[in-house]
Amino acid sequence: MLTHQELLEAVPNALEHVDLTGFGTKFTGKVRDMYHHNGSRILITTDRISAFDVVLGTIPFKGQALNQLSSWWFTQTKDIVPNHVLSVPDENVTVAREAVPLPVEVIVRGFITGVTKTSLWSLYGSGMREAYGIKLPDGLRKNDALPEPIITPTTKAEAGGHDERLTRTEIFDRGLVAPAIWEQVERVAVALFKRGQEIAREAGLILVDTKYEFGLIEGQLVIIDEMHTPDSSRYWTLESVELDASNPKNFDKEFLREWFVMHGYKGDGVPPVMPPQFVAQVAARYIAAYEKLTGLEFVPGVLPANARIQKNVLEARV
Repeated sequence: MLTHQELLEAVPNALEHVDLTGFGTKFTGKVRDMYHHNGSRILITTDRISAFDVVLGTIPFKGQALNQLSSWWFTQTKDIVPNHVLSVPDENVTVAREAVPLPVEVIVRGFITGVTKTSLWSLYGSGMREAYGIKLPDGLRKNDALPEPIITPTTKAEAGGHDERLTRTEIFDRGLVAPAIWEQVERVAVALFKRGQEIAREAGLILVDTKYEFGLIEGQLVIIDEMHTPDSSRYWTLESVELDASNPKNFDKEFLREWFVMHGYKGDGVPPVMPPQFVAQVAARYIAAYEKLTGLEFVPGVLPANARIQKNVLEARV
């Protein structure tokens, strides 16, 4: 683990954007820059951090930690489902095959928790026992483990109804995903989640819920986007759950959201500026998640200069 002083010194150098000339149109998402190139995509994971659907600033080494962690997870699950990765030529860069993304985001939940209006616990607490078309037993308490992991699908934000609740019947009736593909998605998603739970528990963490994005390449189902990272998944520390299951400690991006809520920000208006000491603490969380889950020491790469990324990407395509 990098020292607190090393993290603090890196705060002003967090990566915001990478501009590659000659690589097609740039698409900038909340946390990535993406380029199209010769039928593939160059995905550059930056240090930008988002919550409440807003970019809130940058966290040093976040991009490298997430890019390397997600790549590691792909190798741990390739026996379950293929992925879109061609190569990972740089600490921040993944070269991926073009895929046709499914218009449905797949959320797999192992616990009944959450505070938003579409969260499983909020719906259950309001009396809904068949949210997302899945019947849940009476008597569950907040943060209880579910009898089996369940899938709560939603429409993708780009499709226009972000966090819209879906059932498998609605998915079929609206022609969002063909039944045969969706049945495969359900099997694969649960298998991925169970593998994630096993590895997380060995690392002293609990994988609570996670988001998967699937796509098709020549009709074959593949997993795309990042996977089992602190940005795409909710983790609790196993120690805190064993101590008091009603008050688990977050080991994911919720740590960041809690700070903003504590300072009066919930997504509207101008967010408060994160002080360097807090930024360094958040960076340490991301690095610790990488090290705990993979068992590897995080070794930061050089901040990506344009020419170096271009050189590596070109070499990866030869």
